[in-house]
Amino acid sequence: MKEYIEERAIQVANYIVDSNATVRQTAKKFGISKSTVHKDVTERLEAINPSLAEEARKVLNINKSERHIRGGLATKEKYERISYKSISK
Repeated sequence: MKEYIEERAIQVANYIVDSNATVRQTAKKFGISKSTVHKDVTERLEAINPSLAEEARKVLNINKSERHIRGGLATKEKYERISYKSISK
């Protein structure tokens, strides 16, 4: 594996663990795709640093289990903004 890919995988995992970031947040921060973030953490990092891979996987699993809640809150806020705009006209 190329050295820069290994370094990126470690940086990505450290960022996820340190900031409890989601895959989307991490992809945006590093300018890579969500698929690349996922592959770095689940496949590449496992061969480089298994303990860091496990830590990052735990954070991603927590984020995955909570994403339906965040989505619901975002939808609620959207419709509250729409309702507020129609009332204030």
